[in-house]
Amino acid sequence: MPEAALPADPSPSARLASLDLIRGVAVLGILLLNILSFGLPQAAYLNPRAWGGWHGADLAAWAVNFVLFDGRMRGLFSFLFGASMLLVIERAEARGESAAAVHYRRMFWLLVFGFAHLWLVWEGDILAHYAMIGMLAFGLRDLPVERMLGLGLALIAATTLLFAGFPIAVQEGRDLPAIIQLMGVPPATDIAREIAIHRGGYGGILQARLVAHGLSPLMLLWVYGPETLAYMLFGMAGLRSGMLRGEWPRARYRRWLLVCWGVTLPAWLALAGWIVGAQFSLSAMAWAGWTLPVPLRPAMIAGWVCLILLLARPGGALTTRLAAAGRMAFTNYLATSLICTALFYGYGLGWFGQLSRWQLYPVVAALWAAMLFWSKPWLARFRFGPFEWLWRSLARGSLQKLRGPASV
Repeated sequence: MPEAALPADPSPSARLASLDLIRGVAVLGILLLNILSFGLPQAAYLNPRAWGGWHGADLAAWAVNFVLFDGRMRGLFSFLFGASMLLVIERAEARGESAAAVHYRRMFWLLVFGFAHLWLVWEGDILAHYAMIGMLAFGLRDLPVERMLGLGLALIAATTLLFAGFPIAVQEGRDLPAIIQLMGVPPATDIAREIAIHRGGYGGILQARLVAHGLSPLMLLWVYGPETLAYMLFGMAGLRSGMLRGEWPRARYRRWLLVCWGVTLPAWLALAGWIVGAQFSLSAMAWAGWTLPVPLRPAMIAGWVCLILLLARPGGALTTRLAAAGRMAFTNYLATSLICTALFYGYGLGWFGQLSRWQLYPVVAALWAAMLFWSKPWLARFRFGPFEWLWRSLARGSLQKLRGPASV
């Protein structure tokens, strides 16, 4: 019998330990990137020359994120969203329920959560985007694994071609103000205005957010939608193939890790060298920081899955705490937004723009510790995380039982 990375319970109602574990790593890992949006002006997310420092420890912080995490943690989340979506659909069908009704109720309420999060808390919301792409992905759930992978790769190719329009526009001198705001170094007056808004009161921040980002999930659907749909398809294929279930032999996970990272890691190091050598020029950022990473990301995300499952120790203290954080990923994701906006925005401590890039990461470490500390004890007493319970209750049209052992 082949040795599996993690035990998989064949019960149709049992949670998959592998999915919870990977999701736990993803919800922690995505904060490595989101913290930049919480604490620094928008342009600094991609280009450290815009704000936050680009020498010494700040450059090292950028390089580690760029080579290992940027886009990969979001992609890992998207893989898991596709896999979990398929799992919910299959279990609804096994219970004799309407899979479409179950799925679209969940996506509708996720869309409501997403827009509430976007409008009231933070402009970096991803939930509304996932809800809309999840509605589209439902129609692809019955594709064979090979066709899921093929369609996903076609969408990645289309995204690469779409993104190539940015460096071409830079070369031709088109749309430069908008591109500079995204990945270049905006004028100092623009940066100062953004900092002043975020250090101000809630009313001013809310107004600016609604004006600039109120309908951004709809407007950006065509930019990021194909890539996100591809990742969800890869996640569904990963579930069907047994990869995300932890059912592959360890030797197969090792081979995939060596191949995926053996190709992509040197490529990412080369892209980082290009960007640093060009001193984060607009052209280098458009090519090496924006367009060329697109076809590399899926393989590196698959490598992350393999690495996580290979390092997992079933029953180990860190593994169980990561899995608990993953079971409460929805709550932990929203909680980090509430905490970080309270730390960085003017209606809280007002740290926005005051810390350099590397100085943001002690905040990340503290939030990681909090997620790992509180998730497991909570699930020992309650069946769901608070926001998971609310989402489930709304989607099912009735209050779900909360107290008691964690639900499968």
